[in-house]
Amino acid sequence: MIDGYNLALEAGTGVATYARNLSFACGELGYRTEILYGTRAAPSADPLLREIAFFDPNAGSPSFLLELSRRLMQLCTSPLGIRAREVPMSGKVISRAFQSRMPHYDRIWNAPELFSRSYWHFHAYKRFLTVGGVTRPELMHWTYPLPIRLPGTRNIYTLHDLVPLRLPFTTLDNKKFYKRMIEGVLRRADHIVTVSETSKRDIVELFGYPEEKITNTYQAVSIPRKYAEKPDDLVREEVEGAFGLPYKGYFLFFGAVEPKKNISRLIEAYLASQVEEPLVLLGKTAWKAGEELRFLNEGSNRYLEQLDNLTFTRDRVRRFDYAPFPLLVSLIRGAKALVFPSLYEGFGLPVLEAMSLGTPVISSNTASLPEVAGDAALLVDPYDPRAIANAIKTISTDGELRAALSARGRAQAALFSEERYRERLSALYDRLMPADGAVV
Repeated sequence: MIDGYNLALEAGTGVATYARNLSFACGELGYRTEILYGTRAAPSADPLLREIAFFDPNAGSPSFLLELSRRLMQLCTSPLGIRAREVPMSGKVISRAFQSRMPHYDRIWNAPELFSRSYWHFHAYKRFLTVGGVTRPELMHWTYPLPIRLPGTRNIYTLHDLVPLRLPFTTLDNKKFYKRMIEGVLRRADHIVTVSETSKRDIVELFGYPEEKITNTYQAVSIPRKYAEKPDDLVREEVEGAFGLPYKGYFLFFGAVEPKKNISRLIEAYLASQVEEPLVLLGKTAWKAGEELRFLNEGSNRYLEQLDNLTFTRDRVRRFDYAPFPLLVSLIRGAKALVFPSLYEGFGLPVLEAMSLGTPVISSNTASLPEVAGDAALLVDPYDPRAIANAIKTISTDGELRAALSARGRAQAALFSEERYRERLSALYDRLMPADGAVV
């Protein structure tokens, strides 16, 4: 069983990609795979309403009094645990629009507001919330550090990174609460999974945790061939038509606009490089986004462009909040290079995605990024805007280097293939699953 904490239907994150890829890997390995969600959909005895509410949690919202009584009941019964109910995915609800965001599953369960209640419960009682009502799996894999445990089976937890403790100024977490929760996970976990040697080392060094109780599975990139191998002329049409960008004539960053991603230094470095190609930022704004984007309102972000004997100004840095996945793949393929100077990453999936598509990469020489990029990227000090600017200038003018990085990138990405990921995952599960199915 895998939790659905980051598998919300409305949006996705890097951790959601991890959870979704994990579910498909489990299916490929032949494991019966069930997903435990925690949406706010109210429970119902009607199977059809449970299926409807999974796709629209607002369906049949209770009255104020009923909602108040439910909240009071939750406060009283939380120490006894929470019960989940199966979501009968009968196909009566037309869900094709969500197909690309759904995980692989054999069965889906939902415990209303499971994840938000678990945080409140842990804050109030200093104990992990327990879940009942589900068919007990041989292994419960929590894809995030959550203060929840499924009794009667082995519980393993993925810790992607410890950024709130390593770079506390880049997140909004309550650091005291977060540290206490991580300590709780480490005490209760039957095993810890992580996605890089860097993250593994952080867990050992910050908490004195036994190294033998941690397994690094890395991650894998999964891009459908119909997008990854789309003809170049179609990619060109999509990049030019949807974004107004010249094919192979722009630098790209994609990810959330937040302090960890180092956007402010990236923009400073790009403007200082004075290259002709625009810088494209794709991603939603998060905390402290205004500070990260402060250069965009300056006059230095404008340049003169001449077209058909007309001269006009255009922004050197162009922002897009969102692109559907097929267009995102084309945007990566159409870029001259990905520039991803993040201060810290537990893994750094954008670097792997760009390399797998043959796009040259400029990235950081910190945290896990050198593990992922190897010698297939230009690695720079993310705290040094001049170093980032020099790398951008080099990539802009050196076609032979771009070709070499493209080839090396594809070879490096093959080390993180789905096949290799499944091998690592299978080895982990074979060690942890009880051979006789005995209760642990």
